[in-house]
Amino acid sequence: MIVNVIGAGLAGCEAAMQIANRGVEVRLIEMKPQKKTPAHKSDLFGELVCSNSFKAMRIESAAGLLKEEMRRLDSFLMRCADRCRVPAGGALAVDREQFALLVTEGITNHPIIRVEHRELTEIPDEGVTIIATGPLTSDALASAVERRFGASLSFFDAAAPIVSADSVDMDLAFTASRYERGGEDDYINCPMNKEEYENFYSALVSAQRAPLHDFDVNNPKVYEGCMPVEVMAQRGEGTLRFGPMKPVGLVDPRTGHRPWAVLQLRKENAAGTMYNLVGFQTNLKFAEQKRVFSLIPALHDAEFLRYGVMHRNTFLCSPQILDSDFSVKENKNLFFAGQITGVEGYMESAASGIMAGINAVRYLKNKPTLTLPADTMIGALSRYISDPTVKKFQPMGANFGVLPELEQRPRDKKERAASYAARALDSLGEYLTYIKETDEGDYYENHC
Repeated sequence: MIVNVIGAGLAGCEAAMQIANRGVEVRLIEMKPQKKTPAHKSDLFGELVCSNSFKAMRIESAAGLLKEEMRRLDSFLMRCADRCRVPAGGALAVDREQFALLVTEGITNHPIIRVEHRELTEIPDEGVTIIATGPLTSDALASAVERRFGASLSFFDAAAPIVSADSVDMDLAFTASRYERGGEDDYINCPMNKEEYENFYSALVSAQRAPLHDFDVNNPKVYEGCMPVEVMAQRGEGTLRFGPMKPVGLVDPRTGHRPWAVLQLRKENAAGTMYNLVGFQTNLKFAEQKRVFSLIPALHDAEFLRYGVMHRNTFLCSPQILDSDFSVKENKNLFFAGQITGVEGYMESAASGIMAGINAVRYLKNKPTLTLPADTMIGALSRYISDPTVKKFQPMGANFGVLPELEQRPRDKKERAASYAARALDSLGEYLTYIKETDEGDYYENHC
């Protein structure tokens, strides 16, 4: 028995490991290093194209709950992430290169995962296959998917620039976490007064953008969570001050007061030699990024190690195509996983890989496939992307809005979030106990 997994991104690597750990051989097909998309730079698996943050760690948050559910499902990528964490306040951020190295080593050293470096241009007709090629699926395979399933959808997202730590003027910056969450040096904060912010804002909204192809220049579809900072700024002068540059929870030690606006820099690697501009995804021309972002006082002489880029993401109209177990409705031996299914976010993508991997094995062994309970975050997302009643389908990340309403809904927002999380983990625990007592007992007793 063998399962084909196409793509060695987050979803593909998670799926491959789930399959192999259940004793089924994996053929993992990855086109790197022979061919790369414009957004990929590394030859390694599990490359993080955008941010190096996996969002909040608190279980009482939607993102934190998702990660805890993944841990309880023996997530390979969560183990890798926990081993290469970098300080990021209340978020789980990783050393980007170390993370990819751990993922690559884990996959290539597994005795029953065989890696083939080549581009797949057609959907395999035989055997069990998981397509996890992500939102940057190659043109040839994307065309094959469109021919099979009809027109696919697309949107654009963007990555933020990275600067050298020693080029940040610390006389004009200070280290602190918002509301003192996390370590005191988790973030470098670049404060601005009202005049400095207004000068920066004026330059930002008038700066030249890099050209994009194959979309409506005047009306690009951009996922809200990766909105370019220059697009966000056009909504109004105060938008950034209530968004990525909000100063709340921070006090500038030079003045003893809250700044007018703040840009936060987060560690990009464990050594702390690189920092990314938090919330500053952008599609400005490289020269314009240097000019405009250098207007932030602490970055007046910043060395940009990587400029921000914007790229096209492709995803299926999954409610018409997929079931909640991530299999194709009309072809049950074919699965999709990752952001191509319409789940949005690193960990959401990996979580779908967990479920696609588990279910590919179950299908191969003639067992009923699994969908986690609707009140778990993973179960709710899998139902959302497969719900035929969803209109105007767009990518969806972890949020409490996709969960069923609580029977007794606390008025306090924090208490309500804690109730959602507690219910989800209780439900997941009961479900895994049921599975453990039936047909996957040995695996779940030893691993989860």
